[in-house]
Amino acid sequence: MSESTRLNFIAVTQDDPLVEPLFADLAVEYSRRYGSTESAVLTWLRGHPADAFTPPHGDLVVGLLGDRPVTGGAFCRFDDATAELKRIWTDRHHRKQGLAKALLSELESRIVSRGYRRVYLTTGDRQPEAEALYISAGYSRLAEPLPAEGDVYPVAFVKALG
Repeated sequence: MSESTRLNFIAVTQDDPLVEPLFADLAVEYSRRYGSTESAVLTWLRGHPADAFTPPHGDLVVGLLGDRPVTGGAFCRFDDATAELKRIWTDRHHRKQGLAKALLSELESRIVSRGYRRVYLTTGDRQPEAEALYISAGYSRLAEPLPAEGDVYPVAFVKALG
């Protein structure tokens, strides 16, 4: 890969301009899949405390190709041994290129460096691509159903880390 096409991960804060494409694309995606408005989804995305995604307990990373954000995600503390993944995203024009798996690997590496031993996450029931990604990356789907959040039925996954 040339320097302009090499994926480079950087830590950012929730108000960094590099996060805007992530939130905007997630708002479009979630509003279409779950019948909400983009504005409502953006409010929901920004409703999680920004400091939860900062060291020492969390992080928010964006993957850049050149200077363009193409993938990103975050983690925060779930409990003493477990981090929770949040806001996992890959630009719709860059999917099926291994970027999401590279993002998961980067996040897992950062999670281990913070002393966590497990990863927990939820995704919505209308995101089969996300479910397939997590299964292919070694996550196990939890058998017990989670309570519905309106019309959304969360699907939970967990993975033990090295």
